[in-house]
Amino acid sequence: MGWALALHGGAGDIPRSLPPERREPRLATLRRCLDLGAAALRDGRPALDVAELVVRELENCPHFNAGRGSVLTTDGTVEMEACVMEGGTLRCGAVSGLSTVVNAVSLARLVMEKTPHIYLAFDGAEAFAREQGVETKDPSHFITEDNIERLRQAKEANRVQIDYTQPMKGQEAPKETQAPMDDKTGTVGCVAVDTAGNLATATSTGGLVNKMSGRIGDTPVVGAGTYANALCAVSATGKGEEIIRHTVARDVAALMEHRDLPLRDAAARVVAGAPRGTVGLVAVSADGEVCMVHNTTGMFRACATEAGHAEVGIWTDADANGESVSVGL
Repeated sequence: MGWALALHGGAGDIPRSLPPERREPRLATLRRCLDLGAAALRDGRPALDVAELVVRELENCPHFNAGRGSVLTTDGTVEMEACVMEGGTLRCGAVSGLSTVVNAVSLARLVMEKTPHIYLAFDGAEAFAREQGVETKDPSHFITEDNIERLRQAKEANRVQIDYTQPMKGQEAPKETQAPMDDKTGTVGCVAVDTAGNLATATSTGGLVNKMSGRIGDTPVVGAGTYANALCAVSATGKGEEIIRHTVARDVAALMEHRDLPLRDAAARVVAGAPRGTVGLVAVSADGEVCMVHNTTGMFRACATEAGHAEVGIWTDADANGESVSVGL
Protein backbone atom coordinates (compact mmCIF):
# COMPACT_ATOMS: atom_id res chain seq x y z
CA MET A 1 0.00 0.00 0.00
CA GLY A 2 1.17 3.54 -0.74
CA TRP A 3 -0.09 6.85 -2.01
CA ALA A 4 -0.95 7.34 -5.68
CA LEU A 5 -2.75 9.82 -7.87
CA ALA A 6 -3.88 10.18 -11.47
CA LEU A 7 -5.33 13.12 -13.36
CA HIS A 8 -6.78 13.81 -16.77
CA GLY A 9 -7.42 16.75 -19.04
CA GLY A 10 -9.96 15.23 -21.43
CA ALA A 11 -10.19 12.41 -23.96
CA GLY A 12 -11.16 12.22 -27.61
CA ASP A 13 -9.88 12.07 -31.15
CA ILE A 14 -6.61 13.86 -30.42
CA PRO A 15 -4.55 13.89 -33.64
CA ARG A 16 -0.84 13.14 -33.49
CA SER A 17 -0.47 16.23 -35.67
CA LEU A 18 -1.62 18.39 -32.75
CA PRO A 19 0.88 21.28 -32.97
CA PRO A 20 3.35 21.84 -30.14
CA GLU A 21 1.87 25.23 -29.26
CA ARG A 22 -1.44 23.52 -28.46
CA ARG A 23 0.04 20.36 -26.98
CA GLU A 24 2.82 21.62 -24.75
CA PRO A 25 0.87 24.06 -22.52
CA ARG A 26 -1.47 21.24 -21.56
CA LEU A 27 1.32 18.77 -20.90
CA ALA A 28 3.19 21.39 -18.87
CA THR A 29 0.09 22.01 -16.74
CA LEU A 30 -0.38 18.26 -16.19
CA ARG A 31 3.25 17.94 -15.08
CA ARG A 32 2.93 20.88 -12.71
CA CYS A 33 -0.31 19.53 -11.22
CA LEU A 34 1.21 16.07 -10.89
CA ASP A 35 4.15 17.52 -8.97
CA LEU A 36 1.76 19.51 -6.79
CA GLY A 37 -0.42 16.53 -5.97
CA ALA A 38 2.50 14.17 -5.36
CA ALA A 39 4.13 16.67 -3.00
CA ALA A 40 0.87 17.04 -1.07
CA LEU A 41 0.51 13.27 -0.70
CA ARG A 42 4.13 12.93 0.43
CA ASP A 43 3.38 15.59 3.05
CA GLY A 44 0.52 13.48 4.40
CA ARG A 45 -2.40 15.48 3.00
CA PRO A 46 -5.72 13.59 2.80
CA ALA A 47 -6.77 12.25 -0.59
CA LEU A 48 -9.82 14.54 -0.79
CA ASP A 49 -7.69 17.63 -0.19
CA VAL A 50 -5.28 16.53 -2.91
CA ALA A 51 -7.98 15.79 -5.50
CA GLU A 52 -9.56 19.19 -4.87
CA LEU A 53 -6.19 20.95 -4.95
CA VAL A 54 -5.22 19.45 -8.30
CA VAL A 55 -8.58 20.09 -9.94
CA ARG A 56 -8.57 23.71 -8.75
CA GLU A 57 -5.27 24.19 -10.56
CA LEU A 58 -6.65 22.58 -13.70
CA GLU A 59 -9.77 24.78 -13.51
CA ASN A 60 -7.53 27.84 -13.42
CA CYS A 61 -5.82 26.82 -16.67
CA PRO A 62 -7.66 28.23 -19.72
CA HIS A 63 -6.40 25.38 -21.92
CA PHE A 64 -8.83 22.87 -20.39
CA ASN A 65 -12.63 22.75 -20.50
CA ALA A 66 -13.30 23.65 -16.87
CA GLY A 67 -13.27 26.84 -14.85
CA ARG A 68 -11.52 29.59 -16.80
CA GLY A 69 -11.49 27.57 -20.02
CA SER A 70 -15.11 26.40 -19.97
CA VAL A 71 -16.79 26.13 -23.35
CA LEU A 72 -19.98 28.03 -24.18
CA THR A 73 -23.63 27.07 -24.41
CA THR A 74 -25.73 27.81 -27.48
CA ASP A 75 -26.69 31.08 -25.73
CA GLY A 76 -23.04 32.10 -25.42
CA THR A 77 -22.95 31.57 -21.66
CA VAL A 78 -20.88 29.38 -19.36
CA GLU A 79 -22.52 26.64 -17.26
CA MET A 80 -19.85 24.88 -15.20
CA GLU A 81 -20.30 21.69 -13.19
CA ALA A 82 -18.22 19.65 -10.77
CA CYS A 83 -18.34 16.77 -8.31
CA VAL A 84 -16.27 15.39 -5.44
CA MET A 85 -16.58 12.08 -3.58
CA GLU A 86 -14.83 10.48 -0.63
CA GLY A 87 -14.51 6.72 -0.90
CA GLY A 88 -14.48 5.56 2.71
CA THR A 89 -17.57 7.52 3.74
CA LEU A 90 -19.40 7.76 0.39
CA ARG A 91 -19.84 11.46 1.12
CA CYS A 92 -20.24 13.45 -2.10
CA GLY A 93 -21.17 16.86 -3.40
CA ALA A 94 -22.05 18.17 -6.86
CA VAL A 95 -22.91 21.44 -8.60
CA SER A 96 -24.16 22.45 -12.04
CA GLY A 97 -25.09 25.59 -13.94
CA LEU A 98 -22.43 27.84 -12.43
CA SER A 99 -21.58 31.05 -14.25
CA THR A 100 -19.58 33.06 -11.67
CA VAL A 101 -17.78 30.59 -9.37
CA VAL A 102 -14.02 30.50 -9.99
CA ASN A 103 -13.53 26.96 -8.66
CA ALA A 104 -16.62 24.81 -9.07
CA VAL A 105 -14.86 21.83 -7.48
CA SER A 106 -14.51 23.67 -4.17
CA LEU A 107 -18.18 24.63 -4.18
CA ALA A 108 -19.04 20.96 -4.75
CA ARG A 109 -17.02 20.09 -1.66
CA LEU A 110 -18.87 22.74 0.33
CA VAL A 111 -22.18 21.24 -0.76
CA MET A 112 -20.91 17.93 0.63
CA GLU A 113 -19.67 19.39 3.91
CA LYS A 114 -22.05 22.27 4.65
CA THR A 115 -25.46 21.11 3.45
CA PRO A 116 -27.74 18.09 4.01
CA HIS A 117 -27.80 17.61 0.23
CA ILE A 118 -25.62 16.18 -2.51
CA TYR A 119 -26.45 18.30 -5.55
CA LEU A 120 -27.16 22.02 -6.02
CA ALA A 121 -27.64 23.68 -9.41
CA PHE A 122 -28.07 27.02 -11.17
CA ASP A 123 -29.55 29.87 -9.08
CA GLY A 124 -29.55 27.79 -5.90
CA ALA A 125 -25.91 26.85 -6.33
CA GLU A 126 -24.94 30.44 -7.10
CA ALA A 127 -26.80 31.67 -4.01
CA PHE A 128 -25.03 29.06 -1.88
CA ALA A 129 -21.69 30.21 -3.30
CA ARG A 130 -22.40 33.79 -2.26
CA GLU A 131 -23.50 32.62 1.18
CA GLN A 132 -20.25 30.67 1.62
CA GLY A 133 -18.11 33.56 0.42
CA VAL A 134 -16.29 31.59 -2.28
CA GLU A 135 -14.42 33.51 -4.96
CA THR A 136 -16.60 34.61 -7.86
CA LYS A 137 -16.03 36.62 -11.02
CA ASP A 138 -18.26 38.34 -13.52
CA PRO A 139 -19.44 35.77 -16.09
CA SER A 140 -17.35 37.55 -18.73
CA HIS A 141 -14.20 36.32 -16.92
CA PHE A 142 -14.89 32.78 -18.14
CA ILE A 143 -15.65 33.68 -21.76
CA THR A 144 -12.42 33.41 -23.74
CA GLU A 145 -11.84 34.39 -27.36
CA ASP A 146 -10.98 30.79 -28.23
CA ASN A 147 -14.31 29.56 -26.91
CA ILE A 148 -16.23 32.33 -28.68
CA GLU A 149 -14.65 31.09 -31.91
CA ARG A 150 -15.42 27.44 -31.06
CA LEU A 151 -19.06 28.34 -30.51
CA ARG A 152 -19.19 30.29 -33.77
CA GLN A 153 -17.86 27.29 -35.68
CA ALA A 154 -20.22 24.91 -33.92
CA LYS A 155 -23.25 27.06 -34.67
CA GLU A 156 -22.20 27.45 -38.29
CA ALA A 157 -22.03 23.67 -38.63
CA ASN A 158 -25.06 23.01 -36.38
CA ARG A 159 -22.97 20.79 -34.13
CA VAL A 160 -22.74 19.91 -30.46
CA GLN A 161 -19.11 19.08 -29.73
CA ILE A 162 -17.39 16.82 -27.25
CA ASP A 163 -13.78 17.12 -26.12
CA TYR A 164 -11.08 16.71 -28.77
CA THR A 165 -13.33 15.34 -31.48
CA GLN A 166 -12.77 15.88 -35.18
CA PRO A 167 -14.18 14.33 -38.36
CA MET A 168 -12.08 11.59 -39.93
CA LYS A 169 -10.33 12.61 -43.13
CA GLY A 170 -12.66 11.99 -46.04
CA GLN A 171 -15.46 10.93 -43.72
CA GLU A 172 -18.06 13.09 -42.01
CA ALA A 173 -18.59 12.27 -38.35
CA PRO A 174 -22.11 12.07 -36.89
CA LYS A 175 -23.53 15.50 -36.16
CA GLU A 176 -23.57 15.01 -32.42
CA THR A 177 -19.83 14.27 -32.31
CA GLN A 178 -18.38 16.56 -34.95
CA ALA A 179 -15.94 19.29 -34.04
CA PRO A 180 -13.56 21.62 -35.85
CA MET A 181 -9.85 20.85 -35.83
CA ASP A 182 -9.03 23.51 -33.26
CA ASP A 183 -11.50 22.31 -30.63
CA LYS A 184 -8.83 21.28 -28.14
CA THR A 185 -10.13 21.62 -24.61
CA GLY A 186 -10.95 18.90 -22.12
CA THR A 187 -12.82 18.06 -18.93
CA VAL A 188 -10.48 17.70 -15.94
CA GLY A 189 -10.33 15.26 -13.04
CA CYS A 190 -8.14 13.80 -10.33
CA VAL A 191 -8.23 10.62 -8.25
CA ALA A 192 -6.03 9.97 -5.23
CA VAL A 193 -5.30 7.48 -2.47
CA ASP A 194 -3.35 8.73 0.52
CA THR A 195 -0.91 6.92 2.83
CA ALA A 196 -3.79 5.89 5.11
CA GLY A 197 -5.60 4.22 2.21
CA ASN A 198 -8.31 6.88 1.93
CA LEU A 199 -9.69 7.34 -1.60
CA ALA A 200 -11.17 10.44 -3.24
CA THR A 201 -12.12 11.75 -6.67
CA ALA A 202 -12.92 15.16 -8.16
CA THR A 203 -14.09 16.10 -11.66
CA SER A 204 -14.90 19.48 -13.26
CA THR A 205 -16.10 20.59 -16.70
CA GLY A 206 -17.72 23.25 -18.81
CA GLY A 207 -19.67 20.61 -20.73
CA LEU A 208 -20.24 20.59 -24.49
CA VAL A 209 -19.65 23.34 -27.01
CA ASN A 210 -23.03 24.66 -28.21
CA LYS A 211 -24.94 22.59 -25.64
CA MET A 212 -28.49 23.62 -24.81
CA SER A 213 -28.76 25.88 -21.81
CA GLY A 214 -29.62 23.72 -18.83
CA ARG A 215 -27.95 20.56 -20.17
CA ILE A 216 -26.25 18.53 -17.43
CA GLY A 217 -23.55 16.02 -18.28
CA ASP A 218 -21.91 13.09 -16.56
CA THR A 219 -19.40 14.99 -14.40
CA PRO A 220 -21.76 15.88 -11.51
CA VAL A 221 -23.77 12.65 -11.75
CA VAL A 222 -22.48 10.40 -8.98
CA GLY A 223 -21.74 6.97 -10.44
CA ALA A 224 -21.47 8.23 -14.01
CA GLY A 225 -18.53 10.61 -14.36
CA THR A 226 -17.43 10.57 -10.74
CA TYR A 227 -17.41 7.82 -8.10
CA ALA A 228 -15.38 6.53 -5.17
CA ASN A 229 -15.87 3.83 -2.55
CA ALA A 230 -13.57 1.84 -0.25
CA LEU A 231 -12.11 -0.05 -3.24
CA CYS A 232 -11.36 2.61 -5.84
CA ALA A 233 -11.82 6.18 -7.03
CA VAL A 234 -12.75 7.00 -10.65
CA SER A 235 -12.99 10.17 -12.76
CA ALA A 236 -14.32 9.87 -16.32
CA THR A 237 -14.18 12.08 -19.39
CA GLY A 238 -15.62 11.96 -22.90
CA LYS A 239 -19.18 12.06 -24.19
CA GLY A 240 -21.33 12.67 -21.13
CA GLU A 241 -24.50 11.11 -22.45
CA GLU A 242 -22.71 7.80 -23.07
CA ILE A 243 -20.93 7.92 -19.72
CA ILE A 244 -24.29 8.39 -18.00
CA ARG A 245 -25.94 5.58 -19.98
CA HIS A 246 -23.14 3.17 -19.07
CA THR A 247 -22.73 4.35 -15.45
CA VAL A 248 -19.03 4.22 -16.16
CA ALA A 249 -17.47 5.20 -12.83
CA ARG A 250 -19.76 3.08 -10.66
CA ASP A 251 -19.44 0.06 -12.94
CA VAL A 252 -15.66 -0.01 -12.41
CA ALA A 253 -16.22 -0.16 -8.64
CA ALA A 254 -19.06 -2.68 -9.03
CA LEU A 255 -16.89 -5.10 -11.02
CA MET A 256 -14.25 -4.91 -8.31
CA GLU A 257 -16.84 -5.36 -5.58
CA HIS A 258 -19.06 -8.05 -7.07
CA ARG A 259 -16.76 -9.84 -9.53
CA ASP A 260 -13.56 -9.46 -7.52
CA LEU A 261 -11.75 -8.04 -10.56
CA PRO A 262 -8.54 -6.05 -10.14
CA LEU A 263 -8.79 -2.35 -10.98
CA ARG A 264 -7.15 -2.58 -14.40
CA ASP A 265 -9.39 -5.42 -15.57
CA ALA A 266 -12.53 -3.71 -14.27
CA ALA A 267 -11.69 -0.40 -15.92
CA ALA A 268 -10.73 -2.03 -19.22
CA ARG A 269 -13.99 -4.00 -19.33
CA VAL A 270 -16.14 -0.92 -18.64
CA VAL A 271 -14.39 1.26 -21.22
CA ALA A 272 -14.50 -1.50 -23.83
CA GLY A 273 -18.24 -1.80 -23.24
CA ALA A 274 -18.92 1.83 -24.15
CA PRO A 275 -19.20 3.00 -27.77
CA ARG A 276 -15.78 3.48 -29.31
CA GLY A 277 -14.46 7.02 -29.19
CA THR A 278 -16.61 8.16 -26.26
CA VAL A 279 -14.96 7.32 -22.92
CA GLY A 280 -11.74 7.72 -20.98
CA LEU A 281 -11.08 7.47 -17.25
CA VAL A 282 -8.43 7.59 -14.57
CA ALA A 283 -8.69 5.47 -11.43
CA VAL A 284 -6.76 4.41 -8.34
CA SER A 285 -7.35 1.55 -5.94
CA ALA A 286 -7.02 1.38 -2.17
CA ASP A 287 -3.74 -0.52 -2.51
CA GLY A 288 -2.18 2.15 -4.73
CA GLU A 289 -2.77 0.66 -8.17
CA VAL A 290 -3.24 3.26 -10.93
CA CYS A 291 -5.20 2.86 -14.16
CA MET A 292 -5.59 5.29 -17.08
CA VAL A 293 -7.64 3.86 -19.97
CA HIS A 294 -9.65 5.20 -22.90
CA ASN A 295 -11.36 3.99 -26.08
CA THR A 296 -10.60 7.28 -27.82
CA THR A 297 -7.54 8.12 -29.88
CA GLY A 298 -5.94 9.77 -26.87
CA MET A 299 -6.40 11.24 -23.42
CA PHE A 300 -4.38 13.94 -21.71
CA ARG A 301 -3.35 12.21 -18.51
CA ALA A 302 -0.73 11.86 -15.79
CA CYS A 303 -0.06 9.66 -12.77
CA ALA A 304 2.43 9.11 -9.95
CA THR A 305 2.87 6.53 -7.19
CA GLU A 306 4.81 6.32 -3.95
CA ALA A 307 6.79 3.47 -5.51
CA GLY A 308 8.35 5.96 -7.91
CA HIS A 309 6.42 5.47 -11.14
CA ALA A 310 5.34 8.66 -12.90
CA GLU A 311 3.88 9.19 -16.34
CA VAL A 312 2.55 12.04 -18.45
CA GLY A 313 0.95 11.11 -21.74
CA ILE A 314 -1.60 11.63 -24.49
CA TRP A 315 -1.66 8.53 -26.71
CA THR A 316 -1.45 4.87 -25.79
CA ASP A 317 2.07 4.23 -27.07
CA ALA A 318 5.34 6.10 -26.65
CA ASP A 319 6.62 7.99 -29.67
CA ALA A 320 9.61 10.05 -30.70
CA ASN A 321 8.19 13.22 -29.18
CA GLY A 322 7.94 11.60 -25.74
CA GLU A 323 4.23 12.26 -25.17
CA SER A 324 3.91 9.02 -23.18
CA VAL A 325 7.00 8.61 -21.07
CA SER A 326 8.07 8.12 -17.48
CA VAL A 327 9.25 11.27 -15.79
CA GLY A 328 11.03 11.85 -12.49
CA LEU A 329 9.41 13.71 -9.64
